[in-house]
Amino acid sequence: MRALRIAALVKQVPAFVEMTLGPDGRLVRQGLDLELGAYCRRAVGKAVELAGSAEQGSVTVITLGPPSAEDALREAIAWGLDRDVEISGVLATDLAFAGSDTFATARALAAVIEREGPFDLILTGKNSLDSDTGQVPPQVAELLDLPFATGVKQLTLTDGRLSLGCELDDAWADVEVQLPALLSCAERLGDPAKVPPDRRATVPAELIRSVSAAELGPGPWGEAASLTRVGEAREMSVNRRRQLSPDAPLAAQVKEAVEVLVERAALVFGQVQEPGRLPETGGPGPVVAVVAESGRDPLTRELCGAAAQLASELGGSTVLLAPQELTTAEAGSWGADRLVRVVGAEADEDVARSVESWARTEQPWAIIAGSTAYGREVAARVAAALDAGLTGDAVDLEVVDGRMVAWKPAFGGQLVVAITATSPLQMVTVRAGVLPRPLPREHVAELTELAVEPRHRLRIKDRHAEDSLEALEEAEVVVSVGQGIEPDDYGQLTELCQLLGAEIGCTRKVTDKGWMPHARQIGITGRSIAPRLFVGVGTSGKFNHTAGIRSAGTVLGINPDPDAPLWDYCDAGVVATWQEVLPLLVEELRGVLPPR
Repeated sequence: MRALRIAALVKQVPAFVEMTLGPDGRLVRQGLDLELGAYCRRAVGKAVELAGSAEQGSVTVITLGPPSAEDALREAIAWGLDRDVEISGVLATDLAFAGSDTFATARALAAVIEREGPFDLILTGKNSLDSDTGQVPPQVAELLDLPFATGVKQLTLTDGRLSLGCELDDAWADVEVQLPALLSCAERLGDPAKVPPDRRATVPAELIRSVSAAELGPGPWGEAASLTRVGEAREMSVNRRRQLSPDAPLAAQVKEAVEVLVERAALVFGQVQEPGRLPETGGPGPVVAVVAESGRDPLTRELCGAAAQLASELGGSTVLLAPQELTTAEAGSWGADRLVRVVGAEADEDVARSVESWARTEQPWAIIAGSTAYGREVAARVAAALDAGLTGDAVDLEVVDGRMVAWKPAFGGQLVVAITATSPLQMVTVRAGVLPRPLPREHVAELTELAVEPRHRLRIKDRHAEDSLEALEEAEVVVSVGQGIEPDDYGQLTELCQLLGAEIGCTRKVTDKGWMPHARQIGITGRSIAPRLFVGVGTSGKFNHTAGIRSAGTVLGINPDPDAPLWDYCDAGVVATWQEVLPLLVEELRGVLPPR
């Protein structure tokens, strides 16, 4: 394209290692170091790269926040100036924006984009690391009526058409989309925009414009426009034993570590809690709906079970909206009283339109979807279209005073927060593997069909599964590898994994190198898991990785560095190379484990 106008939406977030709670249970932000979000850095980097390759390319970096958020704009602008790209920034800042939830944020950002545009392409980060919902990008896309693709890891632009490679949970999709469009960027899309403070200070002041709430229109804005409210926050403190004897002989270290595992019952496997039973078929009260995702029957069963439990407390019923072939007997056995089969959808936005249409007519009490790329887009679009409060990435649901309370983690799992919606329709996305999967019941759901006309704005050329989304969530034991282990050596872990019945996980550096699929990545930008036993091998234990194992029952670390940060997150550790440790560890474990 000769002319190419790009907007990059960015957010400044607190540094995780400095997160603390005040006496009221809320996050203390004063005095925290702030930084440009990791995903946002990729959005800026790719925006600058694309603009630089166009004959007349320009980038406008947009953020919503206090005056201090100007530093995020300065860093992004400096990155572009250093590459001779026309670039400027817009800071939407006003006390009226305070208290914005994801919908209010998306609404303000959409207003800025309409004011500053039109733009050919809008790039955002996949999600912000403080809230970790991934809701704002698809909500902005819905408000601007744009096609949307998430997890973009590969991008080429030819004659106004984007060819994308998208990393979607445990799958890969090759996608085509026509401009204009909005994309959210995976962490490995291009170079991250990182500029030192002294270079940011040299950015000319005239390249940054401030926009007030009044300039964007009458509103409402901020808390007044927000459809969710934050309630109680609990700090998820984890006290690890940190048993470490680096000066002891290796055999003694291994023996001591296994003794800790035995003492903590970390090697007692197969004790699965008896599944609960689903309530009987529903009553005439409020409707709780579930949005199914093709190919994710285990997740759909979890969501239907939760919906049935919520509905039973309200004297209501459940509805399952499914874009795939599903029998009425299956839907009924999972907890659905009614099955609405969505026909004709070709993309996530088509499913969202059908759910929106159904919800306008049926007026459900709540809609539940999975916290997957699909679930987040569908739920975010529906919520934006219907002015519904949406909580993302919940790990538990309950009914309090006739309203749904969704508990969700934040700040790398250091907090769990109670969120409620103020809108008549309450919406939530739920993590896979965190809710119980009740025993099936004998029931055949009532069937209706809902036809939708596809918009054909986004075409999925190919999609294939690279892994299983549920593998790590359901594992009792996870052995995680860092870049200290080469792929050719993974076979040496087989005996340990077979002995423990373990799944393999990894750090971000491993997926960066393409050694394992993204579905195996553990940490802030990967998965959060809760196995009975976690074994870290060949990893230094940086916070970005260990944040994903806060809920693990027991943690065993193996690393040759006695000063590695890994030890702060371990119950037991062995200070030696993994090659030295594995044979001794396997031998010691065989002496205490019953045969599998």
